[in-house]
Amino acid sequence: MNYKKIIKSKELRFKILSWLEFIPDKVMVRLQYWIKTGKILNLKHPKRFNEKIQWYKLFYRDPLMTKCADKYRVREYVASKGYEEILIPLCGAYDCAEEIDFDKLPDEFVLKTTNGSHTNIICRNKKKLNIRDTVNTLNSWLKQKSVKLGREWAYYNIEPKIVCEQFLKDSQDVNSELKDYKFLCFDGEVKYIWVDVNRSTNHKRNFYDVSWNYLEVESDVPSYGDNIEKPEGLKKMLEIAQRLSEEFPHVRVDLYWVNNKVYFGELTFYLLSGYESFYPDNFDYVLGREFNLPEVKTKV
Repeated sequence: MNYKKIIKSKELRFKILSWLEFIPDKVMVRLQYWIKTGKILNLKHPKRFNEKIQWYKLFYRDPLMTKCADKYRVREYVASKGYEEILIPLCGAYDCAEEIDFDKLPDEFVLKTTNGSHTNIICRNKKKLNIRDTVNTLNSWLKQKSVKLGREWAYYNIEPKIVCEQFLKDSQDVNSELKDYKFLCFDGEVKYIWVDVNRSTNHKRNFYDVSWNYLEVESDVPSYGDNIEKPEGLKKMLEIAQRLSEEFPHVRVDLYWVNNKVYFGELTFYLLSGYESFYPDNFDYVLGREFNLPEVKTKV
């Protein structure tokens, strides 16, 4: 079922989800899984990666996940692991958009909220930024804290804030978008890597193993083809991803390689909310075999 064609407005979809917050998580997760994948969710004996993500949402509740899902507080976690140097320089943190003094910000920066996904504003020229629209957008994102969306537990208790980070750019090609390296980690080991390119223009995605062998795998985003060079910093990024993931049964560690330096992006526990389609479909099972569900179902 292509629900996005039926309800084209993202805002309306969010409203509907907010109206349905009273439905228990376990019921809503089963319903959303069926709507978004067309499959019946198996929680008793999950085998697919997507099924295990749903189990993860419902039964594994470690407070450290909430801290690390928070785009501001995760910085403390990264520093505690000895990697403060990979944090993108912070321009400021705010409780509401009215606190931002845009006159003091650099010409290029990134604004994001701590409590959401895809809630980023990239400014490459402050003179062209519509400040009123920016303030309204940021405040509307902050108010989304009560909407459970995909029933992703780790995000439930994040204190909504706005963070402003330095804008990263490649000195060799200042106009190009950065490649986003995402490391799929299980029990502290990196098993697969995906790379997103041209996120805002012609989004493509490649999958690799840890030796940078290209995999004939696609998701809802088409492949870029086997023509992305192995980054010089791959070994360092693998080391960092392994260290940052060692506390969790599964997490995706997002990193950048810019100007011969590693930068931290974020930690993601519920990969694409557990509704991603893989081609071939068997890759869903391949990832599922790597995901060993913990014996202890809850830590709270």
